[in-house]
Parts: sequence; C-alpha cells; structure tokens
Amino acid sequence: MNVSDFIVKYRKSLQNRIEDISLSLSTGGCSSYDDYRAMVGEIQGLSFALDDLQTLLKKVNHDEDSLST
Repeated sequence: MNVSDFIVKYRKSLQNRIEDISLSLSTGGCSSYDDYRAMVGEIQGLSFALDDLQTLLKKVNHDEDSLST
C-alpha cells in the first residue's frame, strides 16, 4: 500500500467517525453537557486532522505528478 492509498483509507475512517458522532448527537446520545462538549471537541479534532490529511494528499499527488513530467 502506498502512502496515498493509506491516506485515503484513513481519511474515510475519520469521516465515518465524524458521521457516527454526529448521528449520536442528533439522536440524543449525550447524557450531559460534558458529554456534548466532549463529542463536539472530538468532531473538531477529527475535522482538523481531515484538513491536514487533505493537504498532505494534495502535496503527495502534486509531488508524484512533478516526478512524472
């Protein structure tokens, strides 16, 4: 597995986690405000990680394109 494939699979895993947490939030899965804050914080962290992965994936693809020309 190359780096690009790994990043794509990891990105999908993070997106799935965000969807799971969002579903839990929207269906009343929080028992307290602290739980709510923790879930929202996790979504924020995962979103930050996704942005970084997207940037890295673009860089890897750009670097691969530069090598082939």
